[in-house]
Amino acid sequence: MHPALSIIVFTTSSGLGYGLAFFLGFGLLDPAAFATKAAHVIALGLISVGLLSSTLHLGNPQRAWRALSQWRSSWLSREGVLAIVSFVPLCLSAWFVIFEGRHSWPAGLAGSLGCAVTVYCTAMIYASLRTVEAWHTPLTPAAFLAFAGAGGAMLATFFAALGGGNAGLTAVLALVLLVLAWGTKLVWRRRLRALSSTSTPETATGLGALGRVRLLERPHVTENYLTREMGFRIARKHARKLAAIAFGLGGGVPFVLLAASALFAAEGGLGWPVFAFLALAAYATGMLVERWLFFAEARHSVMNYYGR
Repeated sequence: MHPALSIIVFTTSSGLGYGLAFFLGFGLLDPAAFATKAAHVIALGLISVGLLSSTLHLGNPQRAWRALSQWRSSWLSREGVLAIVSFVPLCLSAWFVIFEGRHSWPAGLAGSLGCAVTVYCTAMIYASLRTVEAWHTPLTPAAFLAFAGAGGAMLATFFAALGGGNAGLTAVLALVLLVLAWGTKLVWRRRLRALSSTSTPETATGLGALGRVRLLERPHVTENYLTREMGFRIARKHARKLAAIAFGLGGGVPFVLLAASALFAAEGGLGWPVFAFLALAAYATGMLVERWLFFAEARHSVMNYYGR
């Protein structure tokens, strides 16, 4: 599948935003602190940037609102509806913190629930596709949720270290979720490597009973939407290198930095937030690589008609 930049930015940015908003909804940071007020603004900003970037992938972005009408059958539509609905409690929670300096449990918990369900719907857009066997597994939504949680916990740690609350607690949560997220991704990748496709030219054409099907001529002489969007290919050796970069930057480096930052927790000063920021920067970079690979390594069954 073609790794479109708009979708990579969408899934990475909204994942971080929803993850941070999820933890803010539980009141883990001091609502009277300036850092906590800034955290709410950043969370809403990341979510907004992510959702807006997703519309850039549409052929006619001005018609994006029509996607909301199919919520009974479409995970994409459900995601859009829930993204809008969850904005209400998220904005209310941010209002109480920014302007009144207090945490609203009803708005906060409703916002956290909305964040989790919206991220789940985003993941199910891909996991529900039987035509892309790499994505069609419960591991896909599990990884999306764990990654959103890990990124949100690291963001919460950064703002807590700036004076918003107990950075030690959020750092422990971040470490646990980092291990869970990348552990899930490792299992996901092992499944991908061992995957034996059930979709072949024989099953695609229904001519398997006659023997092996050989392509005589492509359906199209020139490149088209299907070959551009569904036929992207990446060499396995490059995929392995990029996967190592993703696991290293997104998992190993943040884990070491967060663990090392515990040394500065009791001393205060700039050490704690600096380490937390560096861990966050490494994680975000690793996630961009991971999301790129998520699309680049996926194979759509339609390419059976193109001899791939």
